[in-house]
Amino acid sequence: MSLLARLQSKSQKENTPKKETKDENAVVPAAIKVIQESPFKSYSPVPEKEKKDKEIAKKILKPDAPSKEYQELKNLTFKHILKERKEEDIEDIILDLDAIISEIILENEHLKAVHNRATLITEITNDLTGYGPINPLLLDPDVTEVMVNGPDKVYAERGGKLTLTDIRFRNNDHVMAVLEKIVAPIGRRIDESSPMVDARLQDGSRVNAIIPPLALGGPTITIRKFAKDPFTIHDLVRFGTLTQEMADFTEACVQAKLNIFVSGGTGSGKTTTLNVLSSFISQEDRIVTIEDAAELQLGQDHVVSLETRPPNIEGNGAVTIRDLVKNSLRMRPDRIVIGEVRSGEALDMLQAMNTGHDGSLATGHSNSPRDMVARLETMVLMAGMDLPIKAIRDQIAGALDVIIQQSRLKDGSRRITNITEVQGLEGDIIVLQDIFVFKQSGVDENGKIIGKLVPTGVRPQFYERMKNEGIHLPASIFTEKEA
Repeated sequence: MSLLARLQSKSQKENTPKKETKDENAVVPAAIKVIQESPFKSYSPVPEKEKKDKEIAKKILKPDAPSKEYQELKNLTFKHILKERKEEDIEDIILDLDAIISEIILENEHLKAVHNRATLITEITNDLTGYGPINPLLLDPDVTEVMVNGPDKVYAERGGKLTLTDIRFRNNDHVMAVLEKIVAPIGRRIDESSPMVDARLQDGSRVNAIIPPLALGGPTITIRKFAKDPFTIHDLVRFGTLTQEMADFTEACVQAKLNIFVSGGTGSGKTTTLNVLSSFISQEDRIVTIEDAAELQLGQDHVVSLETRPPNIEGNGAVTIRDLVKNSLRMRPDRIVIGEVRSGEALDMLQAMNTGHDGSLATGHSNSPRDMVARLETMVLMAGMDLPIKAIRDQIAGALDVIIQQSRLKDGSRRITNITEVQGLEGDIIVLQDIFVFKQSGVDENGKIIGKLVPTGVRPQFYERMKNEGIHLPASIFTEKEA
């Protein structure tokens, strides 16, 4: 008996009276269950029926693409809006969408077969007011990242897990239209001569895009969302990123004007942690932030935000992170906050930290605090200065006080795994001492990693400096509590 026949037979037994006509939609939940419990690889009917059953299952598990009539009606609606009502307010057009669609259907008899008009109106509204098909994902607070791999593959991250959505664009041109809507307001461009761009949405969410000929599968967009209301240290404690004791310690480090470097891998939460640390800075300080795409959300009054600029179409006029770091030193900053250090600007940052700009903050990519120190050495050499390695290490040891290592664990959670003190230079070696480390104790039944950040028992050398600044931390936070 074929798969469809078994499903229909099962449906008949469950429905009463038996003579009642079967509803095909009622078969769908049972179909999905049977398909999940009995994979096709273990099902071996007659080849012709096997092929047919696979097609039925595929249709059940993955909805069909919009019909040609549906797409034609949508295209005609857009043409009508652009031709007849382009001068009107978008709000008025949205209110009249149902009437516009009805008028188009009257003129095109073959489009009467399109019944899902509510979905059509929603899609058109998203195109007019937001960012097209991905607008619902951007409005969903549970979605943290959106990834468009061409017009037919849109992924979303929820709870640290990536899933393929059923959202689709019409074609590559539709994706490009959404991209233009993103980059145009901030003065960026993306075309064949400049096929990569870093941008941001109005809410500060970070956007990276790359298009053909570099992206072979079509225009590719990666959006890392940021909460409308910036996360606070209490949120990070609630998420399990760090403990309350560690929260108190990091707040004390910022208030004591220690130079802090947040390191970690891609998507580990460095920028979120940097934003939270920045919130501890005094309202009296003048803060200069430097980023590729401005995304920090500081609540202080005296903040100057600087953003890099890409080269123009002739290849001129680029302004880099390093240019902005140099310029910021002439702006009388009390604190300098650098979104990400990745090149020669590391030298200028270290010099700033060593020449009176205490309490500065920055982030960078690395897998551990020791790796971050090694990467800083490499980045300083990228500045083009022929400095001996001993001099570079002197700069790093004198500039940095604390390295906070953030990691994205296998279960998708983001945790601070090390808070490390840079103690100084002994010979040619920069001495690092972990103050707190993440200890994993196991994995629960849902695959979530169990563990917490615990003290190593070592009191940092700058503890006395904190006390002299009037910042009092109980010495007990550096001692691990017995379970």
